[in-house]
Amino acid sequence: MMQSAEISMLVAVPTAILLVAGAAITLVGALGLVRLSSFYQRVHAPTLGTTLGVTCVALASMIYFSALGTRPILHEVLILIFVTVTTPITLIILVRAARLRDD
Repeated sequence: MMQSAEISMLVAVPTAILLVAGAAITLVGALGLVRLSSFYQRVHAPTLGTTLGVTCVALASMIYFSALGTRPILHEVLILIFVTVTTPITLIILVRAARLRDD
């Protein structure tokens, strides 16, 4: 069983705020997917929610594990790069396919 590490409030508070903000932003994106009427509107909300939500969660993870000093933050940086690159590309491909279908 792992021992829990003590972290300072200067690390715990920003980590908690970023985690809650990331979850809230992702929730808003998911609600936009459900609530908006057309396909073009629906595809936009989760794209922004995913990018900003994952960014907040990854930043929280970077802060927490940097404070603990247990491992490098390379994993989070790679996740941010891949999500930031692939999410807009997926949006573009989906919208182009929908436009071709509509024509």
